Amino acid sequence: MVRAIDWVNGKVRMLDQTRLPLEVRFVDIDDYKVVAEGIKKLWIRGAPAIGIASAMGIALAAIDINTSDVETFKKELEPAIDTMIGTRPTAINIRWAMDRIKMLMESNSDRSVNELKAMLIEEGQKILNEDIEINRSIGKWGADFLKDGDTVLTHCNAGALATGGYGTATAPIHVSIEQGKRISVIADETRPVLQGARLTAWELMQAGVPVTLITDNSAGALMKKGYIDAVIVGTDRTVANGDVANKIGTYSVAVLCKEHSIPFYVAAPISSIDFSLDNGELIPIEERDSSEVTLVSGECRIAPEGVNVINMAFDVTPAEYVTAIFTEKGAFRPSDLAKLADEGTDLEKIRISP
Repeated sequence: MVRAIDWVNGKVRMLDQTRLPLEVRFVDIDDYKVVAEGIKKLWIRGAPAIGIASAMGIALAAIDINTSDVETFKKELEPAIDTMIGTRPTAINIRWAMDRIKMLMESNSDRSVNELKAMLIEEGQKILNEDIEINRSIGKWGADFLKDGDTVLTHCNAGALATGGYGTATAPIHVSIEQGKRISVIADETRPVLQGARLTAWELMQAGVPVTLITDNSAGALMKKGYIDAVIVGTDRTVANGDVANKIGTYSVAVLCKEHSIPFYVAAPISSIDFSLDNGELIPIEERDSSEVTLVSGECRIAPEGVNVINMAFDVTPAEYVTAIFTEKGAFRPSDLAKLADEGTDLEKIRISP
C-alpha cells in the first residue's frame, strides 16, 4: 500500500494527492509552514493522516528553534502549534495530536531542548506507527460484519491515503479479503473534490481490490436494485452521542441506507472521537473555496462565473442512522460510544457482534 505520509532523513515526505491519479508525486518538506499549507490545500487529507502530518510538522518547527532554554523553546513552538490547529477545523485529529505534543513536553520539562527535539521527532513517527496498528484492529473488528460475496459502498476516501496506512473504512475490506472472503467495492465519486474517483478507486486498484466507480447520485438507484450490501465510511469527528461528521454527502447515503434496510457502518479510531461534545450540532463545519465547485481540478469551469456557491466540506449524520461504529477496541452501538471515555468500562459488555 502507498504510504501518504512519512518521516525520511529529517524531512516530512508527503504524497501530493491533488495530482492523483495522473501523477504519483512525493514532496520532501523541511518547513512546518509548508506542511500546514499542504494540509490546507489537500496535498494530504483524511483525519488520521493530517493528525500525523501536523505532529511531524511540529517536529520540523522544533528543529529550527535555536535556543537552549526550555521555556523559550516551548514559547517559540506555540505559533507552530496554533498554525496546525487552524488548518482544518472539523477534523479532531489535529487538535488531538497537538494536545499529545503539549502533554509530552509538559511531562518532560526537566529534559534539555535537544532531548525534547528528539522526542518530538520520535513522537510523530510513533503516532504514524500506532495509526497503522489501529487501522488493522479496526479492520479485524469490522470484518466480522462482512460476508463472503458482499459489495460495500464507500464515500470519500478513508483508505491508506487518508491514514498512516491500511485505512479505516477500507480496513474491514482488506481484512475480509485476507480471510478469503470475496468482497467488492463501489466507490462514490465524492463531489466536489472527487476523492472517491481520484483516490479510493486508484488505491483499491493498486491493492487488487475489485472496485466500481459511480456518480454520487447513483447510490440510491443501486441500493434499490440490490447491488449494495453494506456501507462503510470514515469520520473526521464523531461525538459522544454517536453523531458522525464525515465528507459532505455522507448524510444522504445514510438516509438511503435506512430506507433500503442496508447497514451503515462508521470506522472511527478513538482519536477521532470528541467526547467533549454532546451532539453533532456542535461540530464546526469547514466551508471551502467556491472554486472547488465551479471548477474541475482548478482549471475547467463548469458553472457561470460569479454564481453563489455553498461548499460545505462535511455534514453530520445523526446516530440514529448508524448501525455500528468500528473502533480499535471493538464494534459498538452509537448509544454506547460515550462509555469508551470511561477507563472502567467493561468493553466485553458493550461490544456488539453481527
